[in-house]
Amino acid sequence: MPVPHDYLFFIDPNRCIGCESCVQACSECDTHKGHSMIHLEFMNRRESPQSVPVVCMHCDSPTCAEVCPADAIKRTEDGVVQTARKPRCIACNNCVLACPFGVPKMNTREELMMKCDMCYDRTSEGKRPMCATVCPSQALFFGTQAEIDRLRPRSRAINDFQFGQQKIHTKVRMMVPHDAAIAHIDVVDAMCADMGEDDPMLSAAVCSLPIVSKT
Repeated sequence: MPVPHDYLFFIDPNRCIGCESCVQACSECDTHKGHSMIHLEFMNRRESPQSVPVVCMHCDSPTCAEVCPADAIKRTEDGVVQTARKPRCIACNNCVLACPFGVPKMNTREELMMKCDMCYDRTSEGKRPMCATVCPSQALFFGTQAEIDRLRPRSRAINDFQFGQQKIHTKVRMMVPHDAAIAHIDVVDAMCADMGEDDPMLSAAVCSLPIVSKT
C-alpha cells in the first residue's frame, strides 16, 4: 500500500538509543551502493551517552546547493535535496563546510558528496524511508502530523531554525519538548566571546575585531 502524500519525516533525538539500526538499513538502499547516508552523533559525550541520528533536513533554500560551484546539488519539486550528481561534482567540499546541520560527507574514494536523500528511490514510489522502518524507538518517524501529535502529546515539531543571521525552513521536522523555549544562539558571537581574552590575535582574525593587547 503506497504511503499517503501527507506523510512527513520527524526526528526525535530524545528517543535515540544509539543502536545504529538506521545506519545499517540505510546502506541497504538500492541507490546507496553499500554506503550509509546517515550517521550518529553524541549530544555531549562527556556528560551523557545520548546520541542523535543525523539525516538531511532538506532545507527549502539548501545552503549546500547555494555554495556548489558546479551546480551539482539539486532539490526536487517535492522538496528533497539530493546527493551531488556524479558527472558534475568536483569534490570541492564547499557543501560539507557550509551545511549548518553538518550533514554532507565527502566520499574521497568516489570523489563525490553523499548524503541522506530521504530514500528517494523508495519515497518517490510511495514507500517509507529505510531508517524509519527499522528504528525500534521511533526516533525516526515517517507519518502524518496528526499521528505524531497523538503519539507524542508532550512534544511538538519544529522546522524553522536560525543559525546566526541565517533563517532556515526545512522539510524534515525536529521534535522538542512542548514547553521548551527556543533559543537562538549566534555561534560566531559565542566563539568571539570565548576566545577574546584567551587569544586576541585569533579573535581579531575570526571576528574582525580590533586587537586589544594585554597589559
